[in-house]
Amino acid sequence: MPIPIVNSIASWLLKKRFHQIELFLKYPAEVQEEVLQQLLEIAEDTEIGRKYEFQSIANYTTFRSRVPIVSYEDIQPIIERTRRGEQNLFWPTSIKWFAKSSGTTDAKSKFIPVSSESLEDCHYKSAKDLLCLYLNNNENSQLFLGKSLRLGGSKELYEDNGSFFGDLSAILIDNMPLWAEFSSTPSSKVSLMSEWESKLKAIIHESTQENVTSLAGVPSWMLVLLNQIIEETGKDHIFQVWENLEVYFHGGVNFNPYKEQYRKLFPRKNFRYYEIYNASEGFFAIQDRNNSDELLLMLDYGIFYEFIPMTDFGTDGQQAIPLWEVQIQTNYAIIITTNAGLWRYQIGDTVRFTSTDPYRIKVTGRTKHHINVFGEELIIENAEEALKRVCQKTGAEIKDYTAGPIFMKGTEKGAHEWIIEFRRPPEDTDYFIEMFDNALKALNSDYEAKRYNNITLKMPIVHVARQQLFYDWLKSKDKLGGQHKIPRLSNKRDYIEELLHMNK
Repeated sequence: MPIPIVNSIASWLLKKRFHQIELFLKYPAEVQEEVLQQLLEIAEDTEIGRKYEFQSIANYTTFRSRVPIVSYEDIQPIIERTRRGEQNLFWPTSIKWFAKSSGTTDAKSKFIPVSSESLEDCHYKSAKDLLCLYLNNNENSQLFLGKSLRLGGSKELYEDNGSFFGDLSAILIDNMPLWAEFSSTPSSKVSLMSEWESKLKAIIHESTQENVTSLAGVPSWMLVLLNQIIEETGKDHIFQVWENLEVYFHGGVNFNPYKEQYRKLFPRKNFRYYEIYNASEGFFAIQDRNNSDELLLMLDYGIFYEFIPMTDFGTDGQQAIPLWEVQIQTNYAIIITTNAGLWRYQIGDTVRFTSTDPYRIKVTGRTKHHINVFGEELIIENAEEALKRVCQKTGAEIKDYTAGPIFMKGTEKGAHEWIIEFRRPPEDTDYFIEMFDNALKALNSDYEAKRYNNITLKMPIVHVARQQLFYDWLKSKDKLGGQHKIPRLSNKRDYIEELLHMNK
């Protein structure tokens, strides 16, 4: 069958899904209530279902009052039982895949259950929806005339009982449908290589021989790959390698710090960037419009959503609310109930709704990845936006950064300490710091109040990192590639102390 016909058929099939998307756009509360009831019915005979009497839960109010909100630590014992071979504990179908995740670079790993339902009805369905939404907005797309370059993680086998664990991306690649395998590069064999630096070379060797029309992966690691391709090929930009490249699907970290670097690699005004919001626990939201920084919350993936206002999060009086009670411009912690057997689970992410008709969000950070030692409530969204503004003013470019507190000692005031690795450093570091401090004040009134007359916080301390500092740090922890991320903000000094030591 000629390729143009394949392109037309694929586009037609994917666009049919748009009518189903329109259903949850029109009836969001009803769709979410139906998702909850379906999950309860499916799991009523599991150990968890019997414990909380799922069979008699007829509405959300009863569900909220009967089933507790949990963290990973709360459910780790029952997950470990499943990894040792027990089944029907929290989900009725067999759980043999576990997405290994630490969220950042913590030594302790989480093993998030992945069911066959979550693979099919969430992760793979979202991949088709991403294409559906993109094609709906770009009817002249030639996406299917080439291949998608996917940048994923590595795979390991949990040998004792035949269950598998690894990066979520590795699980998805290993179970990938034929249609996705056919349209992707590099090969699964290369994609699942565990040693990052060897895999990088193999990816470059395979993918530069292909007609790549789209990219998919975490911005920080994709940037490493693309810069390596430029270095090895001697080209000026990526279109000289793949002239038909039209879109980059990205997620995992905030894209703002990398935007200018990507624009230099992709010097075409009509090149598209599409953001996604997924995690080991599920796929949650997709950018549904060209040139937007808002993500459409996907409501029919077998995930029921609840939200806790961050003003109440972690307090004795915290109360989760359903989707239909959220308000715009409020920072929420996300609670999810899923078709992989996670029940009222705190995933650790925070979002802010920009719209409730339809429900669109922006990811604002992590519940644990903020600095609030002095009441300043500094979140990742503040930091990313402040750094973006200062880079625009000073011409600097940032590769990576992290920050932590300097605690008060006696009469000595506190401060925030930053380590920033620049791709292009500012001409005047002191001016950069002053502008950065002012930008944070403009974005965060709590920070501004604590900085007023140095009442609690002194001027930020910024260390310029040597080149490759963060890469070397991740390498020392065997955390290169895949979905591993730099912890941006922390209430502790663990990360920053390690990095300062390595920066000497």
